[in-house]
Amino acid sequence: MLWDDFLNSIHRDWRGDGTAEDRLDDPAWFREWLHNQRLTPDNPLTERELASLKRLRALIHRMAEAFFVGGSPADEDLESLNKTMAQGAVVRKVIREEASYSLSLASTASRWPNIEAEIAASFGKLMAEGELSRIRICDNPSCLWVYYDDTKNRSKRYCDDKMCGNLMKVRRFRARRKAESGQPSSEF
Repeated sequence: MLWDDFLNSIHRDWRGDGTAEDRLDDPAWFREWLHNQRLTPDNPLTERELASLKRLRALIHRMAEAFFVGGSPADEDLESLNKTMAQGAVVRKVIREEASYSLSLASTASRWPNIEAEIAASFGKLMAEGELSRIRICDNPSCLWVYYDDTKNRSKRYCDDKMCGNLMKVRRFRARRKAESGQPSSEF
């Protein structure tokens, strides 16, 4: 999904060393991300547009956090999301998918505000059509990746069971072993 790839462009070291990298500041990563998302801006990113993208990311993060804790986003955040989406220009397009059809919205412009509108609209679509209780934040306190839990039983706790899930399992195991041995607990 466009919104969560964008939202997680702040990469935290999930192993816990405390480092974080804002990938929007990395031109190579950002170009590749735009390409993978099929977003083709018609001009280079300016500092003003980058700051605007970062504000949008913070906005979507606040809203996702509100849904994660079972609440609702603030009215002013919803209004900001709507203003961002209003910047976009789209046309409707019918797409054949084997024996069925779907209606799609296609961007008509490649200006940066339109790209922001596409990102905001992908989150707006989740709000309108998805199950908001499935928005999760990784239980690894060093990671905090935001994701959509698409598991059948809604029990996914980590963004990636093999990375964050295994790391946290090992940490719990070591803490239990240390507690059983009577050693004082320490940070890993």
